[in-house]
Amino acid sequence: MVYSRIIAEAKQNFGADLNIKSKARELRKNMTEQEETLWNFLRRRQLGMYFRRQHPYGIYILDFYCFESNLAIEIDGLIHLKRLDYDEERTKYLESTGLRVIRFNNEDIENRIEYVLDKIRSCLVKLSPSRPSPKAEGVSHSHFPLGGNRKGGKISIKKQYRDPNN
Repeated sequence: MVYSRIIAEAKQNFGADLNIKSKARELRKNMTEQEETLWNFLRRRQLGMYFRRQHPYGIYILDFYCFESNLAIEIDGLIHLKRLDYDEERTKYLESTGLRVIRFNNEDIENRIEYVLDKIRSCLVKLSPSRPSPKAEGVSHSHFPLGGNRKGGKISIKKQYRDPNN
């Protein structure tokens, strides 16, 4: 189906397969306390840009992702102390795709949330559109990369046709 191919090839998913997407859905339902805390500050464009939580990206799931600024935010809990090599490899991969990755540990979220928010604000940079719009010379009309609305639905556009007999 063409629609599923478009979703799979969309930049914000970076080719994530359905298994990764279903795992991300489960993680959204079971966020850690620190993820919930940060999400309460990131949701609803409170920092001026749209964030997604537990977002599938290639073979990985990002804790938080801002498509508008190509920013991935990772929160490292205790398990990450045992997986330093894995985290380093993962960060290199994500950066090779053009993402900027910033990491915080649980203690930062719990004890220094203002520091975390300031660091995120300093990394938020609105990217120029990769391909200019044919109608508006570089002005992007949608914050949603698939041209849909926030829930993923398509926005219908009715074309005006001229009657050739008039």
